[in-house]
Amino acid sequence: MTDPVSTTCMRCAVGCGHVHRGADRGYGLDTVRGDAAHPVNRGLACGRGIRESVDPAGEWLTRPLVRKVGPDGDGDLVRATWSDALDRAADAIGEAVAVDPDEVAVLGSGQQTNEAAYALGKLARGGVGTRNYDANTTLCMASAVRAYYDAFGSDAPPPTYDDIPDARSHVVWGANPAVAHPVMFRWIADSAEDPNSTLLVVDPVESETAEVADLHVAPDPGGDLALARAVLAQLVDTGRVDEAFVEAHTEGFGDLAASLPAVEDAATRAGVGVETVEALAGAFEAPTLVYWGMGVNQSIRGTATARALIDCCLASGNLGPGSGPFSLTGQANSMGTRVCSSKGSWPGHRDFDDPEERRFVADVWDVPVSRLPDDPGPGPVGVFEARPSVLWTVATNPAAGMPDAGRVREILDDAFVIAQDAFHTETVDYADVVLPAATWGESSGTAMNMERTVSRVRPAIDTPAGVRSDLDVVAAVGSRVAPGVFPHAELDPEAVFDEFRELTAGTDADCSGIDYDRLDRELAVRWPAPDAETSGGYRYCEREGGDGASDGDESELGEAADGPVAGWSFPTPSGKAHFSGGVADVDAESLPEPTGADYPLTLTTGRERDGYNTGVRSREGTPGPVRARINPETFAALAERTRLESAGPRTVVASRRGSVDAVLDLDESVPPGLLWLPIHHPTTNRLTHPATDPLSAEPNLKQCAVRLERPEGEESAGRDLGEDREVPADD
Repeated sequence: MTDPVSTTCMRCAVGCGHVHRGADRGYGLDTVRGDAAHPVNRGLACGRGIRESVDPAGEWLTRPLVRKVGPDGDGDLVRATWSDALDRAADAIGEAVAVDPDEVAVLGSGQQTNEAAYALGKLARGGVGTRNYDANTTLCMASAVRAYYDAFGSDAPPPTYDDIPDARSHVVWGANPAVAHPVMFRWIADSAEDPNSTLLVVDPVESETAEVADLHVAPDPGGDLALARAVLAQLVDTGRVDEAFVEAHTEGFGDLAASLPAVEDAATRAGVGVETVEALAGAFEAPTLVYWGMGVNQSIRGTATARALIDCCLASGNLGPGSGPFSLTGQANSMGTRVCSSKGSWPGHRDFDDPEERRFVADVWDVPVSRLPDDPGPGPVGVFEARPSVLWTVATNPAAGMPDAGRVREILDDAFVIAQDAFHTETVDYADVVLPAATWGESSGTAMNMERTVSRVRPAIDTPAGVRSDLDVVAAVGSRVAPGVFPHAELDPEAVFDEFRELTAGTDADCSGIDYDRLDRELAVRWPAPDAETSGGYRYCEREGGDGASDGDESELGEAADGPVAGWSFPTPSGKAHFSGGVADVDAESLPEPTGADYPLTLTTGRERDGYNTGVRSREGTPGPVRARINPETFAALAERTRLESAGPRTVVASRRGSVDAVLDLDESVPPGLLWLPIHHPTTNRLTHPATDPLSAEPNLKQCAVRLERPEGEESAGRDLGEDREVPADD
């Protein structure tokens, strides 16, 4: 019997410890269970994390592939040797770099280990020198990241999981952790069941999380910023501001207060009543944790809304143990990508715009400083707008995951595409070179969860023949494209982690006190960890009886630092937290694509319980029509307008960018006027809008205008289910 191996679940960003055991016969994992010794989850585990580790759906990639192009320019993917595939990839990158390094685009992922993410960033920035480098984590978390930097001077949530039991108000805003983070939601639900505790959910849809809430608030789609600012105004108007905290530890409150709208006006824009605003404001009188997710971030107002939620915490004094702003991260190593990958900052959150930091990184990497880009790039949407001649994707599927995916596929069709993945994805269909990568249970390295905790990822089985780890693939490409960037064509994960952690020394995300030996002993360590004895806790606060910030006061993950909070110190020029003043004009901004006569429905998207990202691990075979949830009243009204007695379950959902086949699901949990589609279906993003947040570059994936149309072949007399007129030929 094979030995059990302690590792980290890579299904979501909770970071649960797992125990994997390889199969005695055949290939794969035989059993997976929660690790009772792991300090994050203490043995808890969700069924989907276990199921997708043991037996993921999807088509595995098992051999390198290259496209054999015929005289007409078309061709099929055929098997190749690793040497041939890597040479073709390297030749394409090299030819593009000779023209302009920005002709090469590289897209990473929150599914890579820290080591692979660090190496990919080092190669993209220090070897290739491209500014067109990013990761799919920007599609999910960039607005939260920008909000944290603007408010606190540093990325990542101040609270940790240890604060959940001590909170009395749990406000879940634009997130569905009952589906997305089941283990974490159990902690939230357990705490909310305590006496004098409440669970409040803000979501246009009655989600699985909202179903068990004490209060469900359903703003109009896109109304989150107006609602958050209404709550802020109510806190001010009703004297709920913690004036002592605000005066001593923040700045900018006066400008913010002067910019706030009247409560009644903001409530009306949000689509809720004043009494609902009062209920939310009242929650902040108790120790409050505010959790938010993609419903906030994926908007042209994402950063502003996240800032407003942080403002609510600061104004009410909800910063400190048992309270604070807590963004919910989706992918398992999204936080690691933010810290390690040189995507939006240099490793350890070193400022990308600081010339001194740029020179320091160049010296450590032993590359010319002139090769390193002086800005982090345009974001994923901007990367595709640049139309690079070569695009290398690593554990990401932009053909399905990007907004306006039909346009993205046209760009992929014109580029030389290198697809590195464990599974066949829609992006693989556009690839000129396919590099098959190892997945969960086969890889070695570390991951970093949403509360800043680093833990080991260990293989329980050997990498199958024909497949290589992400780190090995990156190293092999690097040895061909930029000799000398890596010391060897094959890299040791521990050596790569040591290089990364040493580069973070002295930064706000200091991981220099974490090494593999320590992780073997303790299983998980939270940063900042500037030495081998300390582990981070609640950020920015100083404790009575301690010798500094609580970031360095905890000796063991999960143990609260002794003593009450004595003060606060933020990595900002003033040492104080910042309110978001001067955003009054944001209240008046419309959605990038409001509804109208031609497209009368608002599309929003969300997670299904068993769906995984773009579905590559959770769907089998060719997906059928997407399931479209719609309120029965909305459908009845559309049917009546078109004098239709029964449309049947099949329909077409159309936006100005594309159309997709769908099966209607009449669902009263979806509010009137809204259509809900799952993010996991590969056709959903053919409809979505590519507008981006001006501060974070995160796309507005949560709202766009759509209509229902009859499937092709059904008699329509020129009518559809979104209008009572003929459809113009150019519509």
